[in-house]
Amino acid sequence: MAALARGGRTNFFGFLLRLAARIPFLFLAGRLYGDDMLGRFAAALVVVELASQIAVLGQKRGLAQQLSEGDTRPPSHIVADAMVLSLITSIGFTALLLIFPGPMFPNGSNGDLSWLLPLTILPYALTEVALAACAYRYDIGATVRSRALAEPWTISIAVGALFFVVPDSGLELAYVLSVLAAAVVAFMPAIRHYGMPEGWSPHPVRMFRLAMRNLPLAGADAIEWGTRKLDLAILAQFASPSQVGVYFAVQQVATLPQKLKTSFDPILGPVITAALKVGDRSAIARQVSQVGFWIVAVQAGVALALAIPGEAVLGLLGPDFVSGTGALSILLVAEVVAALAVVSEAALVYIARKRNLIISVITIAFQAALTIAFMVAITEYDLPEHWRAPAAALALAIALAGASIAKSALLTRILGQTVNNFRWGLFAAAIPAALLGWVATRVPEWLELIVGIPAILLAYGAIIWFIGFREEDRVLFRRNLAQEET
Repeated sequence: MAALARGGRTNFFGFLLRLAARIPFLFLAGRLYGDDMLGRFAAALVVVELASQIAVLGQKRGLAQQLSEGDTRPPSHIVADAMVLSLITSIGFTALLLIFPGPMFPNGSNGDLSWLLPLTILPYALTEVALAACAYRYDIGATVRSRALAEPWTISIAVGALFFVVPDSGLELAYVLSVLAAAVVAFMPAIRHYGMPEGWSPHPVRMFRLAMRNLPLAGADAIEWGTRKLDLAILAQFASPSQVGVYFAVQQVATLPQKLKTSFDPILGPVITAALKVGDRSAIARQVSQVGFWIVAVQAGVALALAIPGEAVLGLLGPDFVSGTGALSILLVAEVVAALAVVSEAALVYIARKRNLIISVITIAFQAALTIAFMVAITEYDLPEHWRAPAAALALAIALAGASIAKSALLTRILGQTVNNFRWGLFAAAIPAALLGWVATRVPEWLELIVGIPAILLAYGAIIWFIGFREEDRVLFRRNLAQEET
């Protein structure tokens, strides 16, 4: 639990840095490029990032298990196998999208440099493997530097600078530069931890076995990512680029709390595999429940602070983005609901891979069917077009709620221990904070943003600390863990 707290706290600092960097990107993208260009960029990015996720082939979590199994080979050789496997799959997906770029541009492309986007698949996938290798050595700082500093700050700075150089392709080129920056920063600590794989050589049979073993993990990772992007992909087929652009901006704001879950990903995998190695299933249940509560407790506070003054928040990006306020509120609720599913999956991918994958497949299929049904209904009944974004968000929220129930129930049955991240203290903190937020919406927008959002967070944080948190919860915020353990 101390290792979880240390790793989570380090990466939580990274989450704050990422939050601070993402806001300038959204502001500049919305103000300089507009919702049309942002929509076309978003539609292409969905396809490219899906290919990148699959190219990792589940090794973001699978590598921890491979390194902990007592393989007689040097760790650097195991990491090299993982790198080469992602290299092969990345090259395949890159070639496919360069030859058949149509799926990336359902509503056309922004500029002549849009074709560069598939070239990010390879560095993205190798970055994920490098960071997973660092996480096994409990080096969470590598993830913070790569994902919370290099990547978001590069795209934020580049998207503003490139507007004056290549305005038609500034968004795409800024994204390419951000992925390359993250890769460079990730590889330096990985090489320091493992060194070069001297005496290593690739073996086709070993690679094939590794790929087959990781397929369920790859499917779970791709589906988990896909549930957050499928709504955007389907919306791009039914809505105009401007509506897609608004929804993309809303999604970027709404998924900021979801990044809290990734704050624990690098450390949760190694800790769970260590508990599995000694057969301590009760420890896994405690760890999953504890981390689940930490995530949902902070997510709920951030969701309140972003949803209640939602119009003012989206107004920063431009007046055209205010129409996404309803979708923003639904997506923020969806992220809170999904917290139990994602932490349960962190254990299920190691102890029930196939059953977890089946639930994930059912979830994304249900989400797709529900989203398409909503889109068709809006067309058939001549409902307002601006209903499409909230409808897509609602389909996601319903699907994630079902996944949370199913995955936590499965993990509870396997472990023989209750897995639950809900406590009544969440309501005790949320209600006063929501009332304070409602009062904040009565004042001018600039005051609502500058004073209202901090007031909501402070009120929620104070109440959850004294009423919702137990002694074991407060360990997340302590820095003297090493002395306590001694």
